[in-house]
Amino acid sequence: MTRPMHIVLLSAGAWAAVQFAAWPVAAAEAEKPSAEPKWESLFDGKTLKGWKTPKFGGEGNVEVKDGAIVMHRGDSMTGITYTGPVPTVNYELTFEGKRVEGVDFFCTTTFPVGKSHCSFVVGGWGGPVVGLSSVDHYDAADNETTRIKDFKLNQWYRIRIRVTEEKIECWIDDEKMVDLAYVRWEVEDGKKVKHERKISIRYECDLCRPLGISTWCTTGAVRDIRIRRLTDAPATGASAEPASPPDKK
Repeated sequence: MTRPMHIVLLSAGAWAAVQFAAWPVAAAEAEKPSAEPKWESLFDGKTLKGWKTPKFGGEGNVEVKDGAIVMHRGDSMTGITYTGPVPTVNYELTFEGKRVEGVDFFCTTTFPVGKSHCSFVVGGWGGPVVGLSSVDHYDAADNETTRIKDFKLNQWYRIRIRVTEEKIECWIDDEKMVDLAYVRWEVEDGKKVKHERKISIRYECDLCRPLGISTWCTTGAVRDIRIRRLTDAPATGASAEPASPPDKK
């Protein structure tokens, strides 16, 4: 049976209205940001695969024990250096570290910042100093990132380091310890001018580049080492909240 023309026109109009109404929804779905960047594990919990032990001179033994990398006390530094590729900016690194024996830094991390490197000192200068080495040639004990924190023996602390194009941010557990804008923009004579802080490392940490963790006259342990690229990094100059730490296996 042939349907009346007004019904056919109504049906066609209704179909078009549905399609038109659905178009913004489809467009919005397409514009949604991609899934949150995934964490990549850098330590299998069983071996030192992907890591090497730098020859500082006087370094202690490094072993895997109970799912952690243990860096035994040496005559100055003991550490590990990652041998795989790592991003230089727009990334976040996280792991757990603890001081097993000794009174100095137990999981100081050297990491890339663009074309340079920096170290997040945890428990240095006799035990309580936290900060970045170095900023404008000043060590963690002598620049604006200096913080004082007590660390208990054999207690795990969650370390997080976030590097974007303009900021270095570091947390211990949920406490933000470092919030450094190493790049800033200012308007001078009507022009936007870029100002950069000098980011560098102490010579003792050279062998930890590009990414490494070390101790000083102290036995330290680290575990659950992970990294992720921040493909959807915060807008320039924006402060980032700490990402939720990855779920443990």
